[in-house]
Amino acid sequence: MNPAIRIFALLFSTLAAGFASAADYPPPTEGDYTLRNFKFTSGETLPELRLHHRTLGKPEKDAQGVTRNAVLIMHGTTGSGAQFIRPEFAGELFRKDQPLDASKFFIVLPDAIGHGSDGMHAKFPRYGYLDMVEAQYRLLSEGLAVNHARLVMGTSMGGMHTWLWGELHPELMDALMPLASLPAQISARNRGWRRMIIDAIRNDPDWHDGDYAAQPPSLRTAAEMLWFMSSNPVLRQKEAPTLARTDEALNKFVDDYVKTGDANDVLYAVDASHDYDPSPNLEKIRAPLLAINSADDLINPPELGILEREIKRVPKGRAVVIPLSDKTHGHGSHTLAALWKDQLMSLLKETEQQNQQ
Repeated sequence: MNPAIRIFALLFSTLAAGFASAADYPPPTEGDYTLRNFKFTSGETLPELRLHHRTLGKPEKDAQGVTRNAVLIMHGTTGSGAQFIRPEFAGELFRKDQPLDASKFFIVLPDAIGHGSDGMHAKFPRYGYLDMVEAQYRLLSEGLAVNHARLVMGTSMGGMHTWLWGELHPELMDALMPLASLPAQISARNRGWRRMIIDAIRNDPDWHDGDYAAQPPSLRTAAEMLWFMSSNPVLRQKEAPTLARTDEALNKFVDDYVKTGDANDVLYAVDASHDYDPSPNLEKIRAPLLAINSADDLINPPELGILEREIKRVPKGRAVVIPLSDKTHGHGSHTLAALWKDQLMSLLKETEQQNQQ
């Protein structure tokens, strides 16, 4: 899988390094780990699956050889680990004396499986969230020799992966923090917008079953849908108060998106949620879990009551919904660490004793 193809890879490593120096945390170290003969849940096998990753800090092990300072942070749909190297995330969390001080923690930012076809187009194996979590687990345990995590967290798709991590590897971590996600199968409106993107691409006559020479027009439709589902109505109205301003903002977002985007990448990434459903196994989560959503999230609206209902089934689980304010950005609030880093600090403090055992 080509890690260079990332729709929301917001910063290149050189820019990240320059920013990191100014922000008082080390620049990320990038690397690749190859999984041999990786078998997907679909039954397909890939001889080599290459996983790209970024790390900050150094791993530390206790006298028994247990890794004590590893933090796994997983990105959202069509993203990459690079999206966290930003002032509003890394600048709030990774600096000296901040909650995830990179001089104390070993921070792992993996790129999830694929979001593309690496030259195979639509012939790449169909992957799902279970495949992504398995690949990340092997990267962590085999590639980086990490046998325990101080914290597992993620945003959006990464948040959904966090729920699965808690169920599939319940003894591996001290704490879990999923952001902007729900512990339930993708359904209703959340499934609806994803289906619109999937159908738009697959039914596009210029898609050619994934073997296109130029990006099909449906990539623009996908970008428009992603713009529609992000942010919140109040902020959108403030940014685009007229028809002309709305068209201008939308055109700019779509034009920027298609410059680096790929229709197969989007199709695979959005379709990957087909096997997500942690709801039957929430009682298996052993580590303290803090779920954080925002009230203005159109993808995970609090009106559904799903988070409030399901969190009661997690033995050591609790949930926080950040109220709408002039500082929240809808679904994108998950990357604005200033909104929730006090909650992260509390979670780390609560689980500090467990980490020292």
